[in-house]
Amino acid sequence: MPKIVLASQSTSRRRLLEGAGINPTIIVSNVDEETVFFNAMSPADMVIALAVTKAHTVREQIDYPALIIGCDSTFDVDGVSFGKPGTPDIARERAKKISGRSGLLHTGHCIIDTAQGREIADRVTTKVTFSELTDHEIEDYIASGEPLQVAGGFTLDGFGSPFIPVIEGDYTNVVGLSMPFLRSAMSQLGYSWPEVKEMR
Repeated sequence: MPKIVLASQSTSRRRLLEGAGINPTIIVSNVDEETVFFNAMSPADMVIALAVTKAHTVREQIDYPALIIGCDSTFDVDGVSFGKPGTPDIARERAKKISGRSGLLHTGHCIIDTAQGREIADRVTTKVTFSELTDHEIEDYIASGEPLQVAGGFTLDGFGSPFIPVIEGDYTNVVGLSMPFLRSAMSQLGYSWPEVKEMR
């Protein structure tokens, strides 16, 4: 039976899997996301390209049967990709831009079944709407450190949750990995969900 391998260092993605009864092996891809090649793409295309690249990078590192899950998320505001802000200044600028507005959270997924030599890749998109944020709220949120290293500069399962009154679509997708998509992909590869939960 193959192992489930998560090609990500994201604690949110790991928690989603563990919360659904799956204990993944973590292998971080260390793919450079900030290259001219990826940045030239639309946000919707970029997340799939990065998910595929991450999954294949990890594929080259293992020599046992595995179901490798590669993911990448970004927040699309007016066709512009809001990845991880990295600095308080960028986080502040983006928070002001999305205050009282909606954007599209895209997560690209790539599942590689090394035993069958098969691969499924697709994107799931969820619309996220923000409340009007005061300057004090923005500064307090940035001071928490949370928004600096997450796609879009916000989280739905952390300090950002009070500012997001409406999402349209899959909640788990916004957290970083669409669990309904994962179940569907596993089914297409011939694995029942109870089987997936037994993989170690």
